[in-house]
Amino acid sequence: MAHRITLIAGDGIGPEVAEAAVRVLEATGVAIEWDRVELSADRIRATGESLPADVVASIERTKVGLKGPVTTPVGGGFQSVNVALRKKLDLYANVRPVKSMPGLHTRFDDVALDMVIFRENTEDLYSGLEHEVVPDVITSIKVITRTASTRIARAAFRYASRHLRKRVTAIHKANIMKLADGLFLRCCREIAADYPHLIYNELIVDNASMQLVTRPEQFDILVLPNLYGDILSDLAAGLVGGLGVAAGANLGDQHAVFESVHGSAPDIAGQGKANPTALLRSSVMMLDHLKETAAARRLDEAIARVYAKGDGLTPDVGGTATTGQFTEAVIRELKG
Repeated sequence: MAHRITLIAGDGIGPEVAEAAVRVLEATGVAIEWDRVELSADRIRATGESLPADVVASIERTKVGLKGPVTTPVGGGFQSVNVALRKKLDLYANVRPVKSMPGLHTRFDDVALDMVIFRENTEDLYSGLEHEVVPDVITSIKVITRTASTRIARAAFRYASRHLRKRVTAIHKANIMKLADGLFLRCCREIAADYPHLIYNELIVDNASMQLVTRPEQFDILVLPNLYGDILSDLAAGLVGGLGVAAGANLGDQHAVFESVHGSAPDIAGQGKANPTALLRSSVMMLDHLKETAAARRLDEAIARVYAKGDGLTPDVGGTATTGQFTEAVIRELKG
């Protein structure tokens, strides 16, 4: 039986990388029926909504979405598309693998990095609760709850246990925000007690930032509140080649949306320069989520072989290939 999946191509380079992903997924042999919906800056402006009803309805039907980059219009008070999706569908776990790619040269060529970041997705300062107390004095309220903290911690520990990981590190600033981040840590400690076979430790966010760029190889699974997770997941992506190769998933109990982490890059749209690696690696996560484990592994290995050979890469990662040529290279590796 075919999997039904919502496809949001997005705008800018989104349609190019989305079509690359569709072609590559077809080459895996996994049967997929795509429910294509439009979500772009133009449509948002036309409808006046960051998240039109048909987009939500499609994901509610299929339960799974694959999403290219979507530009949120500047001005007009539009909410970020990603934030709107996460809140509407209660996609509380943002999951970002950070893994070295063979043949992609970075400052950490001598270190094989392999960590996964679990970022709480629904609250913290992203609750958007701001108030002007008096002119030029603003308060922005940080919201931390037991429910949200417990479920992101449980997601991180459950993943670590299932994937035979060894360590979970909670990132916090409880030395200053003793109540808010203190609650987050208490929840992490409570869940850690259910997984005695895993090593659990804690790091203050500023110390964690320094250690990520000095000794990143020590990290395995990281679990963080929303803001710290947003910042450190981008920082960590920079260690392995940047957002152009970074996979991402937004997971809830009922729905899952897999996306490219990078922006829509309208300056190179339509020129065949877009690198579909991020969406392809997100597709690997999607296949794993769909329990198409063998196909997920084959696709992951095919992408890695293209990078290791180095002759089918796009300009952003040191090659000269077009989007289509990179896509063909991955398909050849899958079929070979």
